[in-house]
Amino acid sequence: MNRPLTGKTAVVTGSNSGIGLGVARSLAEAGASVVLNSYTDDAEDHQLAADMAAEFDTTVRYISADMSKADACRDLIAQAGACDILVNNAGIQHVDPIEDFPTAKWDAIIAINMSSAFHTTAAALPMMRKAGWGRVVNIASAHGLTASPYKSAYVAAKHGVVGLTKVTALETAKEDITANAICPGYVLTPLVEAQIPDTAKKYDMTEEEAKEKVILDRQPSKEFATVEQIGGTTVFLCSDHAAQITGTTISVDGGWTAL
Repeated sequence: MNRPLTGKTAVVTGSNSGIGLGVARSLAEAGASVVLNSYTDDAEDHQLAADMAAEFDTTVRYISADMSKADACRDLIAQAGACDILVNNAGIQHVDPIEDFPTAKWDAIIAINMSSAFHTTAAALPMMRKAGWGRVVNIASAHGLTASPYKSAYVAAKHGVVGLTKVTALETAKEDITANAICPGYVLTPLVEAQIPDTAKKYDMTEEEAKEKVILDRQPSKEFATVEQIGGTTVFLCSDHAAQITGTTISVDGGWTAL
C-alpha cells in the first residue's frame, strides 16, 4: 500500500464525525499519525481513535478541546506534541436574517469557524518550521467564495478563513510549508443525510426530488460531494505533487462557484 504520509503527524479539528472524520481517515490510510478532536471527551471518542488506529495500522489519538476558546486551540497543538499537517475543519452553523441573528451565535461561529484556525495555525507553524516541512489545509466552503442569504456569520467566517489561508501561504512561501483551502459545496455527511426526509416532507416531494431541487439547488452536478473526496483532496495537498500549490482554494462543489 502506498503510504506517502508515513512519519507525519496530522491534527484534524472537529474530526469525530462528518467531513473531519473523513479527512482523518484518508490521512491515516496514507500513513499519517492522526490526532482526532472535538469538544466532547467520551469513551466513544477514544474508541473511535483506537478503531481507526487498528484499521489503518497507525497511531491515532483523541484530544478534546473547545475550539471556541483561544487557549484551548493552542493547547490542542501543544498536547499533540507535533503537527506536520494541520487541518482546520471545526465549524458550526446558524441561519437567520442579519437583524434577527443572535449575537451569541455570531460570536460562536466566528470563534469556532474562523478564529480557531488562526490560533491553531499560530501554534503549529513553529513546529512545522522546526521540522522543515508543513501543510496547512483549511476546510472553508463554497460560502468562502460566494454567499447565501441568512448565513451572515458563516459566510463571513469562511471568507475570513480563505483570507487567512492566503496570508499563511505568503508568510511561509520560501519554506517547505504550504497553506491551502478546500471549498466544499454540499457534502453527504450523516447530518445532511438526516435532513433529507424532513426536507422532502416540508416540500411534499420524494427524497430524490428534495435532494435535487432543494438541497442541491445551487450545485449544478446535482450530486453530493463525499467525505472521501474531501479526504483525498487533502491527501493530495499534503503530497509532493502539490508542493508548489499554496495560497489558493480548491473547490469541490459540483460546479457551484462556476455559476
